[in-house]
Amino acid sequence: QLQLVESGGGLVQPGGSLRLSCAASGFTSDYYAIGWFRQAPGKEREGVSCISSSGGSTNYADSVKGRFTISRDNGKNTVYLQMNSLNPEDTAVYYCAAFITINQRLCVVRPNYYNYWGQGTQVTVSS
Repeated sequence: QLQLVESGGGLVQPGGSLRLSCAASGFTSDYYAIGWFRQAPGKEREGVSCISSSGGSTNYADSVKGRFTISRDNGKNTVYLQMNSLNPEDTAVYYCAAFITINQRLCVVRPNYYNYWGQGTQVTVSS
């Protein structure tokens, strides 16, 4: 059973940066893609970014392109989301999620692909 734990959220001022981590456990292979999603109060869950199992493919939502960077360290079973130039519209609970695939370049930012989810970490951007 693949388990995911997010960390790194917090309160940051507009223009600041945070790095979120998603630690995976309970799975002996690296054949899983990881996505980051976020949900603000009163809004639907939104796809933010994803990375394929090999790390060779990534995708970003238009709202975060050029500001967020996703990466993974398979040796540490951890995926990172570096978030720069944060603004109040980025305030949300951020979730990482995974789906198992043998396609090492597959990466989609649609929640219905994902069947393993973390508990979420709060990111608040405010002065």
